[in-house]
Amino acid sequence: MASTKWNIDPTHSEVTFKVKHLMISTVTGKFKVFEGSAESEGDEFKKVKNVEFKADVKSIDTSNDQRDEHLRSGDFFEVESHPYLVFKAESFDVNNDTVNGELTIKDTTKKVTLDVDFGGEVVDPYGQTKAGLTVSGKISRKEFGLTYDAVTEAGNVVLGDQVKINVEVQFVKQA
Repeated sequence: MASTKWNIDPTHSEVTFKVKHLMISTVTGKFKVFEGSAESEGDEFKKVKNVEFKADVKSIDTSNDQRDEHLRSGDFFEVESHPYLVFKAESFDVNNDTVNGELTIKDTTKKVTLDVDFGGEVVDPYGQTKAGLTVSGKISRKEFGLTYDAVTEAGNVVLGDQVKINVEVQFVKQA
């Protein structure tokens, strides 16, 4: 059976994250530049393989320029040395609720399991076949080398360790 290539449509997708600030509120951020692909067995987006996703860390946006520059610095992502966040999965079946893969942030690669909600597959008004997914999960930023910590004068933690990830993605079948 021939395989079919699918690419992420960035204009109909988004990559967001949330992290606790001062342990009393949540800051939301996103990556504005990203790409990804997958291959399906046959024409339908059901059993996919060679799933690859890459986000340009320089495109991080938390709606605060000063914070974004700090996140790009050596305290966090070190974008000059590590410009991309990468996720790779060998395969997954959209009928399962999870995908297992390797996430690389900076120079650390770890196996992660993310939740998957398959939205379905449709043909748009322009004749393109598209498949939609929501991928979500939680990671420890410190396990990926994002170990920056600060404490307030009162002894409160400034930044939480747990990062919630949410990816709304639309794949487009390639001709």
